[in-house]
Amino acid sequence: MNQANPTLIAQRFDSGFHDAHDTYNALSLASDGRIYYVLSSDKFDVAGQMFRFDPTTEEIKFLGDLNVICGESSQKSIAQGKSHVLFYEYKNKLYFSTHVGYYQLIDGMDRLPQQAPGGFDLYPGGHILSYDLTEETFEDLTTIPHGEGVVTMVMDTSRGNIFGITWPTGHFFCYEVNKKKLSYLPNISGNGEAGTPGDDFRSLCRSLFVDQDTGFCYFTNIEGDIFCVNPSEMKITPLTNVHMRLDYFGKFEAQWPGTMGYHWRQIFWYAPEKLAYGVHGNSGYLFKFDPKVQSIELIDRITSLPSKKSGFFDQFSYGYLGFTLGPDGKTIYYLTGGPIYENGKRIEGERSIAKGAAKGLENLHLVTFDISTLSYKDHGAIFYDNGDRPLYVNSIALDLNGNVYTLARIQRNGKTITDLIKIRIQS
Repeated sequence: MNQANPTLIAQRFDSGFHDAHDTYNALSLASDGRIYYVLSSDKFDVAGQMFRFDPTTEEIKFLGDLNVICGESSQKSIAQGKSHVLFYEYKNKLYFSTHVGYYQLIDGMDRLPQQAPGGFDLYPGGHILSYDLTEETFEDLTTIPHGEGVVTMVMDTSRGNIFGITWPTGHFFCYEVNKKKLSYLPNISGNGEAGTPGDDFRSLCRSLFVDQDTGFCYFTNIEGDIFCVNPSEMKITPLTNVHMRLDYFGKFEAQWPGTMGYHWRQIFWYAPEKLAYGVHGNSGYLFKFDPKVQSIELIDRITSLPSKKSGFFDQFSYGYLGFTLGPDGKTIYYLTGGPIYENGKRIEGERSIAKGAAKGLENLHLVTFDISTLSYKDHGAIFYDNGDRPLYVNSIALDLNGNVYTLARIQRNGKTITDLIKIRIQS
């Protein structure tokens, strides 16, 4: 811990799930003021677990096992190991989906298992689920076809439409809650992450947004094209007057794994300006995208201050998902990386890797950006009280008092697990 620079101390919590593994998104604030989250599992026979945290009492309540919620507790198939999406609230229910957490490593990449462990069946496919905030009950709404998981999802919380992308082949889908209807569209980009590197492999978009005025859903491909889906037509339409292939984002080869390329990494609709704010993962550039006039405007590079000074990309090969709008409605909160220096020299990681992972060790920083004043602030690196660093952070939520939460690696009883942590911003 470098006391010459500002630092923040993260408080660790124990959810009681000792198999918890790296978790992406799966963390949100609900209207009841509580934080809901899922801790993932990478084991074929252990499902992810859902919890609720009360910021007032700091009480954690176990809500459910994903296999049980999906009605698969008695069938011996590869577990519902993850939720890879945010929670969306509609008519007093939280909507979310499940994903596979157990993979086969093939050619250095995490692949959907083609052979199940002995005595087990292959992954049965992700589910779209709801949780009633009042009744505290779950409902299993539908299963994704062809044994695919859900790698990203968004909900139109005005109209009740859920949009998502499957993994690994990358089909687009829409589930209309009020009609209880699932529409399953074609592959959106090559053969997705099931493809052959150098040929039809394409990393898939990890964040969608809905234009709340029109109900249209938007996403990118790795080449930087932007697509729109009108749910009344269920047709994927490329935008012709705008794209993400900007020089400031870098240069990428779409057919190789280990990068998000020209995808936006995380994005959200900003109603006051009737447009979306997003971040490009590798470069860390904040931008705004206006779907009506089809324009993108770069605003600022919101990487950590040490990253800005270094001029290098950060270590996580896909960029960071911990990017959200705060409760004041004008401040963006971003959990991002920062280089570590030893004896004045930056610690370098691997030049490239064949999957989404950290290329090397780095610090975790909290950055805020005020949309109204265009003001950037790096609040400093984040540590635990014992000096350890929170690692593999790709989620974020804020409570009503502005405290920041995420899911991070923790050393506990000689084992590395993932759990909930809380970061208080120093005034």
